[in-house]
Amino acid sequence: MAGREQEPGEEKSRVTVKIYGEEYVVKGYAEPEYIEGIAAYVDKKMRLIGQKNPHLSVSKVAVLAALNIADELTRLQEDYDSLVRLLEEEKSLK
Repeated sequence: MAGREQEPGEEKSRVTVKIYGEEYVVKGYAEPEYIEGIAAYVDKKMRLIGQKNPHLSVSKVAVLAALNIADELTRLQEDYDSLVRLLEEEKSLK
């Protein structure tokens, strides 16, 4: 699992999470609580989509959830980039 780089001598966490009724074993260098939080977020997104569209297959629910999460990430990245530009402009005025 992405998130951060491995520290020397650090072992991967192994966490079992449940997403949309299925169990997954996730390995990564992030804290187990972080991995569980990410899984809970994905589960929440999938459940919201599944409730609104009960006829969709699990794979379609997963793809729509991925698209929604990617949209959120893209918008947040754009907001972040705008704030960085504003800070740089502010610094250049001083």
